[in-house]
Amino acid sequence: MSLREQFTDQLKVSMKAGDSARTSTLRMIMAKLKDTDIASRPKGIDKVPDDEVLSMLRGMVKSRRESVTLYEQGNRPELAAKETAEIAIIEAFLPQQMDDSAIEAAVASAIEESGASSIKDMGKVMASLRAKHAAALDMSKAGPVVKARLST
Repeated sequence: MSLREQFTDQLKVSMKAGDSARTSTLRMIMAKLKDTDIASRPKGIDKVPDDEVLSMLRGMVKSRRESVTLYEQGNRPELAAKETAEIAIIEAFLPQQMDDSAIEAAVASAIEESGASSIKDMGKVMASLRAKHAAALDMSKAGPVVKARLST
């Protein structure tokens, strides 16, 4: 089942259950997806593939995390709680992320495979990680690990 079908199915379920917060978040996801589809039309793509949908969802989570930080700094816990709830709903559609030890192992094997020896080779290592683990690897967590490994 594609992510688009999952969004539609989950929206129907949440509407029937009367879960207004979940319904609102799912509608927001679907609206963002429609915007993404429209933006890709000049490239000759009617509907973006699931990997781009996952990237869109990660972007939505990232912006909400930034909002949570700002709301907490601004002493607005009710808005921070709303954003946190949206993050949980959006993350349910993302694949399980690697933990720190799995990230370390993936970085070690990518360095070994690419033959990287210095910080100048960081791009090769990151490209290798992205190619193999794009869905399950948070690149913002992997970057510092790669940098630390190549700096020593």
